[in-house]
Amino acid sequence: MKTVLVTRPKHQAEPFVRELEQYGLGTVVFPTIEIRPVAGWSVPDLTRFAGIFFTSANSVQFFLERLLEESPAELPNLQQARVWAVGKTTASDLGKHGVSTEPLPKIADAVNLMADIDPEAIKGQTFLFVRGSLSLGTIPELIAERGGICVELTVYENMQPSLEDTQRIKSMLAEGKLDCLSFTSPSTAINFFDAIGLKELPESVRIAAIGTTTSGALEKLGIKVDIIPEYFDGPSFAKAIAEALS
Repeated sequence: MKTVLVTRPKHQAEPFVRELEQYGLGTVVFPTIEIRPVAGWSVPDLTRFAGIFFTSANSVQFFLERLLEESPAELPNLQQARVWAVGKTTASDLGKHGVSTEPLPKIADAVNLMADIDPEAIKGQTFLFVRGSLSLGTIPELIAERGGICVELTVYENMQPSLEDTQRIKSMLAEGKLDCLSFTSPSTAINFFDAIGLKELPESVRIAAIGTTTSGALEKLGIKVDIIPEYFDGPSFAKAIAEALS
C-alpha cells in the first residue's frame, strides 16, 4: 500500500484522508501548521471597503467567529459587500453565513482570481484582505500595482509542529515509509521544510501540490513538484495523487 503524508491542520485533514483512502492509499497525518486565532484585532466598518478578499477557509472561520461574537451588526454589511474567495471551500464557508462571492476562477489561486477583476474596479478603491500570518501577500501587491489600497487584517497565525512529531516523520522518510508528500497551501509547505530541516528527499518520494500558488512556494524552496491536479480542490487532488502513485 502506498502512503501519503497529509500536512493539513488536524481539523481539516479528515475529509482529505477519506478521499485518499477511497483509492486504497494509506495516510499519515502530520499537521505542519497549528492554527490559532490572533488577539488584538477588531472587525472594521465593512462599508469602508469596495471589496473583501478571503483566501482560505481559516480566514473565513476566524473572521466570522469574531464578527458574530463582537460585531454582529456587521454581518449584513458583509452579506451586501463585494466578496472574493480563493477556492470552493472558502466560498462555501462564506455561503453558510449568507455571503455571496464573485465567480470563482477555474484555477483557484490569487493570481487567477485577480486576473478576472477589471483593473478599473480597483484603481482608487480600498479593499480588505483577511489573511493568516504566513500569507504570501499576492493580492495586496496586485491591488497596489493597479492603484488601489489594501488593508491587511491578520486573523490567525500558523505555528510549527512539535519536535517529537517532526522526528517521527524524518525517520519515516529515511526508512522509505512515505511515497508522497501532499501540500495544500504555501504555509504547509514552508513549515514542513523549516521543521524537518531538509531539502534533499529520497528520489522515490513524490511531491504533490494542490494548486499553482502552493507549487510556486515549493519551487521557491528548491523543491520539484510532481503532482498538481486539474482542479484545485480536495477530491481532484486525491484523484491526481492516486493516479500518479498507481
